[in-house]
Amino acid sequence: MPRLTLLAGLLLCSGLLHAAPTVSQLQDGLEHPWSLAFLPAEQGLLITERPGRLRLWQQGKGLSPPIAGVPQVYAEGQGGLLEVLPAPDFAASRRVYLSFAEPGESGKAGTAVGYGRLSDDGARLENFKVIFRQLPKLSVGNHFGGKMAFDRQGYLFIALGENNQRPTAQETDKLQGKLVRLTAEGAVPPNNPWVGQAGKRPEVWSYGHRNPQGLALNPWSGAIWEHEHGPRGGDELNLPQPGKNYGWPLATYGINYSGQPIPEAKGERVPGTEQPLHYWRVSPGLSGMAFYDGQRFPAWRHSLFIGALAQKELIRLTLEGDKVVAEERLLGDRGERIREVRSGPDGYLYLLTDERDGKLLKVGAS
Repeated sequence: MPRLTLLAGLLLCSGLLHAAPTVSQLQDGLEHPWSLAFLPAEQGLLITERPGRLRLWQQGKGLSPPIAGVPQVYAEGQGGLLEVLPAPDFAASRRVYLSFAEPGESGKAGTAVGYGRLSDDGARLENFKVIFRQLPKLSVGNHFGGKMAFDRQGYLFIALGENNQRPTAQETDKLQGKLVRLTAEGAVPPNNPWVGQAGKRPEVWSYGHRNPQGLALNPWSGAIWEHEHGPRGGDELNLPQPGKNYGWPLATYGINYSGQPIPEAKGERVPGTEQPLHYWRVSPGLSGMAFYDGQRFPAWRHSLFIGALAQKELIRLTLEGDKVVAEERLLGDRGERIREVRSGPDGYLYLLTDERDGKLLKVGAS
């Protein structure tokens, strides 16, 4: 055996050198896909395309035609059809939630969330009902957020961008730059932190967020984790707590795209604001988030996987409790913007690439 090959083998066995993940392309021809969600009992997975299409992909059958019954979306800039999320009781209710950029007056838009019943044949979303609207509508195409997650109590969390209107993230009478918590029907839980407080939106769970692009339930702690884009630098991973302020735009590790400081910023650490669990001085362009609790690849246990749009990589964070203790970059050789990351029921990771000819990828450890 050549000496270099033998050395590589020894390093792999010792854990000092990692083999490249295996990647299988399952589907191409997706126009800027944004989100995917698995349906139970091997019924396939749902995929959103930002221009406003919802699709069903099934092994052996491929991609369905667009599913009927999807609401009209504001498909401008970063807006469009965003997250898809089956209800926790989907097996019985067949309820599917969608977040999307909703058009309003004067050419402006905001994030909205609704649900409908997926027909038994998967061809239609029936009786779609909007249960939440981000108000006021301020976006002209930027920073919608739109990520959703259910916690173990069945509450629905929705992450909302500040529509590129920085001060609104600190304004308690607006829904920009907020993480909200609702019941599955869209009502405000009576134990939300701002219920009954004058001048504060009762839907809010936490505030001071910029442009959230990841939201997921930690399977070990039961807590909701969130990540968001910074400006030029300062992407953050947060563990949002009720009523807490996560700083934007007062506290940030980033600067303006012009190279100048953020006008409202008072520093990286500001009294009354929370520090992120982890941050990046140079923005990867975080997008999508999946905790890995599968059995198929033991080396990935207790990892958090995050896509990177700007740096075109898959980021693997090793966790000890709520601490990030290591970071690994994967798939950088592919040169593709990774929009979505999900852990599949088969123990593989599933990714979407954010391209005009977007792809569905299946990723495993070597």
